[in-house]
Amino acid sequence: MILNSEGFTGLEAAIVLIAFVVTASVFSYVILGAGFFATQKAQDVVYTSVGQSSSGIEILGDVYGNSTMVGGINAKMDGIRFVVGLTAGGSPVDFASTTLTFQTKDNVTKINNVTKISSSSTDVISDKTAINPGQWGIIDIANYENNDKGALLENQEQFTIYTVFDEPNQISANQEFNLEIRPASGASYGIKRKAPARITKINILN
Repeated sequence: MILNSEGFTGLEAAIVLIAFVVTASVFSYVILGAGFFATQKAQDVVYTSVGQSSSGIEILGDVYGNSTMVGGINAKMDGIRFVVGLTAGGSPVDFASTTLTFQTKDNVTKINNVTKISSSSTDVISDKTAINPGQWGIIDIANYENNDKGALLENQEQFTIYTVFDEPNQISANQEFNLEIRPASGASYGIKRKAPARITKINILN
């Protein structure tokens, strides 16, 4: 008795074809998933890079150098005062976790904030005379709302920062320096200035 094997051959071919289709579908799903994941990661990297390459703060108005010394050729600036605000569309900046770094051609020094500045405080304004050499503080806040005088610089707010230098970092006439503001996130902002040829009690720095 001779059996007809044509039916079995067609069934086997169909099984093999179905297996190939299922395998191709699974492989395509894996490839598409990997592509979507890579696209999402690339997008996150772009957004993060843009956020960290642009500073969210800017200087408003002039930068002033103060001197408590008697005028003369040996007078030095021992303090700097300036006002900061957010750039258009900038995210709030927590000045409790922001550091200031003073740089000259000879050295780099970190300037500590006064202990009154903390993220949980509702009033971080310090008296100018209470800021010791080697420290910086917020001496005024403008445009705040709901009596909020905390360390978070928000939209429309303006912080007046005062920095006091210790003796090794006091600025001489014609000396160039950079005071860098470094937030916890985002790019830092450098204030590059040069002391005038003759230092007086209050100096506008260019």
